[in-house]
This record gives sequence, C-alpha cells and structure tokens, in this order.
Amino acid sequence: MGATHSRKTTLPAVFALAVAAAALGAGPAAARDEPPAVGGGSGIVIDQRATCTLTTVGYDAAGRLVGLTAGHCGEPGAAVSAEADPDQGVVGRFVRTNHALDYAVIAFDPDRISPVNRVGTLSIADIGAPAQFPNVVCKKGRTTGNTCGVTWGDLAGPESRTWTQLCVLEGDSGAPIVVGSTLVGMVNAYYGVGCFGPEMGTDIHAVVADLNAGPEVGAGFRPI
Repeated sequence: MGATHSRKTTLPAVFALAVAAAALGAGPAAARDEPPAVGGGSGIVIDQRATCTLTTVGYDAAGRLVGLTAGHCGEPGAAVSAEADPDQGVVGRFVRTNHALDYAVIAFDPDRISPVNRVGTLSIADIGAPAQFPNVVCKKGRTTGNTCGVTWGDLAGPESRTWTQLCVLEGDSGAPIVVGSTLVGMVNAYYGVGCFGPEMGTDIHAVVADLNAGPEVGAGFRPI
C-alpha cells in the first residue's frame, strides 16, 4: 500500500482583528497583541492553504530562530503563519527542504512568535535516539492531537525511517514524536487507513546530522 502524506488544505476561519479605540488627544500608539506561542505540536499554515504541524522550535548555531517540520509541507520561500493566530500574518518562511529525509527548516521572525517548549501536554526538553520495539511513543498533531502507540522500529527502508502505531491524519505531518519529553522523530506519512495503518516518520538524529553537515540555516540546531 502507498503512503498518504498527512496534509490538509482547508484554512481555519480568520479571526476578526481587534481595533483599540483611540484616546483623546495625541497619545502613544496602541500596543500590538502579544505574538502567538509556537512550539512542537503547533499548527502552521503554509502559503494560506496547506496545514501541517511544527516539530520543534529553537535556535541554530548562528542564533537564528528556526523550526522544523515535514519536508513535503513546503518549498523554500513558502510563507508560514500560525494557525492559532492568523491575524499575525506571515511569521516565518521555509528556507531549506530535504526531500530524501522529508524535513524542512523554517526561519521565524522573532518579533512575530513566542517560541515555547510546551504545547498543550507535550513538552520537548531535549533530542534523543529513536525508540525501539516495544517502546511506546507519543505525538501531538494539529489534527488528531495527542496520541500514543507502540514503536515498530526500522521495519523497511533506510535506518533514518521509523515506524509506529500512532494515529495520524492529514495535517499531522511534522508532528513531534516523543518519549517523555525527549524528541525522537517527526511524523511524515501513514500507510493504508489513517489511525489504523502504521505511521512512518524520520529519526530526529538523522535530521540534526544532516543539518550539521553544512553551514546553512539550521546548522547547530537546539530546541527551546
């Protein structure tokens, strides 16, 4: 059976922009709303049409604020907005996509998001080796939320691929896969029927090793 990439093309309804009433006389400009909290497990909208899930957010060796997600979610130059706050506009752009490992790097505008290491009940404290059978892993996707399942390991394909029994659907692409608070992989696809067939993901160690192999944006990545 073929892999179905987890991708969703429906935008959420746009929230109404709140406008502050002007005070009498000349006064300071109204303060802008706080930027949205964005971290591993947050929903992102690409080019105002496709939705995916952010794997993690952090800083690279040059101090740039960057995030990771699935590579099939966007190409370099694609605009990213926060699903939780579409009125914030473009908060970042894809700057690097690796289709062999199916991961991408997003450069965020530090003035437009508040990077966090916890989204809902999922926290990311560090990066670790991939889980092996019969360990249980969990993920947080923008479509199916928090789910957990057994790890099958690298059943087929390159060692960078991992297989789990996680429930994933369109829009969950890029979702962080964790053991406790340790990031071990990202969601890339599912086989057969969503939330029934196995999920295929990428080992986060392979992603970081590829990032560190050159001087591009994302090299030396460390999560918030």
